Amino acid sequence: MDDLKFGTRSKRGDWAPNELLEPAPIWLFPPNPKKLLKWLPSYFFPYNLLFMISALAYWQLVVPDAAVLQTFAWGWSLKMLAMNLVLAFLWYQSWELPLYVRRRQGNRFKYNHKFPADQQSDVFWFNKQTLDNMLRSLLIGVPIWTCLQVLMLWSSANGYIPWLNFAEHPVWLGVVALVVPIIHDFHFYCIHRLIHVPVLYKYVHSVHHNSINPSPWSSLSMHPIEHLLYFGVVFWHFVIPSNPVIALYQLHFAGFGAVPGHIGFDTVETSDEQGFDTHAYMHYLHHKYFEVNYGGEGLVPVDRMFGTYHDGSKESDERMKARFRAKKERLKDKSA
Repeated sequence: MDDLKFGTRSKRGDWAPNELLEPAPIWLFPPNPKKLLKWLPSYFFPYNLLFMISALAYWQLVVPDAAVLQTFAWGWSLKMLAMNLVLAFLWYQSWELPLYVRRRQGNRFKYNHKFPADQQSDVFWFNKQTLDNMLRSLLIGVPIWTCLQVLMLWSSANGYIPWLNFAEHPVWLGVVALVVPIIHDFHFYCIHRLIHVPVLYKYVHSVHHNSINPSPWSSLSMHPIEHLLYFGVVFWHFVIPSNPVIALYQLHFAGFGAVPGHIGFDTVETSDEQGFDTHAYMHYLHHKYFEVNYGGEGLVPVDRMFGTYHDGSKESDERMKARFRAKKERLKDKSA
């Protein structure tokens, strides 16, 4: 594919799409049914439906009966850890291998034209970003994910949190399942703004932002505190009457759904003339500029409400720079 038909490349070689980001039309007022209907398939395909299916399959094939879950045991807990490690490795590597190891499409549609493997830095373990990101994800991120998953399942089985039945509450549980991505987006925005507080950024979130040029394995490359906050999205289902299958979907959305925002390519080519949109640009801009697009997919318009939304335009650049200048002046006044 010719990526210059769909975007432009800077003098440095970095690529940017021609189309600007747009917020989800579910919040438009007055409503725009035509725009909403056009957008709706992208809400489900490809990722959300895939994570729904993965959660259902996991429930059927991996999670034991409720009677077993009522008693904590290392056997079923470690089985889940092993399965999560295998699934995470396969999912993350299925993106990393063709795009960053084999470099199947070169840097076509790649926001940052450089590849992490070509640059070493002492901010990473062993001076290698990919190895650092992989180890942090598998050795820290997935175990924390699994611990919260085990806690959720054990709590559900013992009646400590609501466990609604699909047969008795189909409409309500359907709504809860439908808003899982929205819950994630709002939760992500809240914790993301929190860990951008200077002291937390310095000691916690900077680990993730070391990957200025992210790749799929950067997705869960975090400080353990950030892992806890991030996968803590499952605690919404301790409060909202829900079902453990939907809570699993929430965790799969967090664990596997972190990848799209860190792919680093706007389009993944499937043939010489076709490809699919990764929806990665919004979060890439956050990695590039640090203080914009704190939300994940922009499903909840909090970035727009608080003036941190960046749609990729020059106007957004100017607003961002003006905000940076104002911040610099405030700091200057405080130190005076």
